[in-house]
Amino acid sequence: MYNHQLNTFIMVADSGSFNKASEELYVSPNAVMKQINLLESSLGFELFVRTHRGVRLTPAGESFYRDAKYLIQYAKDSIVRAEKMVAEPKHVLRIGTSLTTPVQFLVSLWPQIRQHNPDLKFELVSFENTPENAREIMNHFGRNIDLVAGIYSENMLSERHCAALKLYDTPLCAAVSLQHRLAANDEITLADLFDEKVMLIQRGYMRAFDEVRNDLAENYPRIQIEDFSFFDVNVFNKCENDNAVLIAVDEWKNVHPLLKIIPISWGHTIPMGILHSDKPSADVEEFLEIIGNIYAMQS
Repeated sequence: MYNHQLNTFIMVADSGSFNKASEELYVSPNAVMKQINLLESSLGFELFVRTHRGVRLTPAGESFYRDAKYLIQYAKDSIVRAEKMVAEPKHVLRIGTSLTTPVQFLVSLWPQIRQHNPDLKFELVSFENTPENAREIMNHFGRNIDLVAGIYSENMLSERHCAALKLYDTPLCAAVSLQHRLAANDEITLADLFDEKVMLIQRGYMRAFDEVRNDLAENYPRIQIEDFSFFDVNVFNKCENDNAVLIAVDEWKNVHPLLKIIPISWGHTIPMGILHSDKPSADVEEFLEIIGNIYAMQS
């Protein structure tokens, strides 16, 4: 399922020693060193700093370590899910959940969904919110994850070759530290943001954020824009630590306990919906139809 050199890499990183890793793996230290050397050669960068006291991860190694653990767990989970499908092959929807892809509202609707189809079941599949994982999941809906709920834009769907069932437009809001001067407000005006550092995802990611960027640049030069590349936990931590303002959505109010989501008095919104394959399975199509009908009755 995956390159078993990853197991060796993680064992060395956790133990801080080729010798200790070899004892855990029941192979010789030379065999461990050879696997790590081959892995580094194939990657094109060093994973460890070697010293007479042992080894420690390079910055690149630390990044690779986090992703390697995810890849191994993801592969193991894939096998478990496949085994479940053999035992129970029909009507199981795998819904991806991560930091910025909330599933609470889908879970709350499940009793209504089951009324329409009692045989339909779901399984939550947790994934780490990284650009690579998001791209892999969206490009291959139906392989390990069938659905993801979240914000989106048409340009993102086109780039990732997937589709979305739009549920509603959600307002773009401000996320601020609980210690921020604006945290006591129930709503923020654009004048409140003058001379503030506003964190905005880089241009080209989603059209709605580009429209905000254009609006601020053209009409509100006193608002300072700071770019970032992807919504992950580091961005929410930076917002809190730097006492900045992050453009976010209300659906992320539980992402960080030290941040508060506050509405902004402007007209900027972004679509919220269920992302899926552009060629969905019959079960996914039925699920989307049921959800669409539920939201149509509520509106």
